[in-house]
Amino acid sequence: MEKINYVAWLKSEIQILEEEQVIKGQQLKDQLFLTYESFKPAKLIQSTLKDLVTSPHMIDNVIDTALSIATGYVSKRIVVGASSNIIRRILGTLIQVGATKFISNHSGAIKSFGQMAFQQIFRKKEKKSVNP
Repeated sequence: MEKINYVAWLKSEIQILEEEQVIKGQQLKDQLFLTYESFKPAKLIQSTLKDLVTSPHMIDNVIDTALSIATGYVSKRIVVGASSNIIRRILGTLIQVGATKFISNHSGAIKSFGQMAFQQIFRKKEKKSVNP
């Protein structure tokens, strides 16, 4: 029977664990650097914009919101104009809020109507065939 040299075996196991510790320490440093880089303000803004552009639902929400706000603003400008009359300005603000809320709540129907109108305006005229 062979005598097991526990001291030599223990030293080799310690050396293996030390090598693993060096490798894992380097991996931890690399991950820490990547995390540090990802929290820089420019990277945060870049990743946020990338998420915004690649998300179709987010783009639709931004477009709907911008359309409703713009419609409300334009309707207020039409009503108020350059007037300094306080009643007219209050009425314009109420119309702006109402128009914004209406467009925001019915954006799907408005899009469908716009698509239908666009197709009706720009569709090709079908040739009528003459039957003998």
